[in-house]
Amino acid sequence: MALTVRSLALRPGPPRPTLDMVALELRPNCEMCDADLAPNSQVARICTYECTFCADCVDVLQNVCPNCGGGFAPRPIRPANEWRAGLSVASQPPGTIRHFLSYPRDEIAEFSARLAGIDPADR
Repeated sequence: MALTVRSLALRPGPPRPTLDMVALELRPNCEMCDADLAPNSQVARICTYECTFCADCVDVLQNVCPNCGGGFAPRPIRPANEWRAGLSVASQPPGTIRHFLSYPRDEIAEFSARLAGIDPADR
């Protein structure tokens, strides 16, 4: 059974980790400058599709994801310590596949400039 909001609401007590729970991928790098972004990085930013960039590149992109056009938020930090069984970097390790830009930089610059004046909530 896949966990859904409804199934969690029907279960007594807090949600418990199961094999079908999916955690964020925690991609290892900025897709634009290829800077390493450790699982505990405080400069990692993600869009709703988990596209991952460093804070400096998000500034260059004017808070416009070059892939979906959405905005960015700080990426949550997965706990290093297993405070709850099965919920930590050790039991759910970060991704290892490096991701890179999907579009040419000149196209990204035009795309970002076109969307930057629109609030991410209105895009």
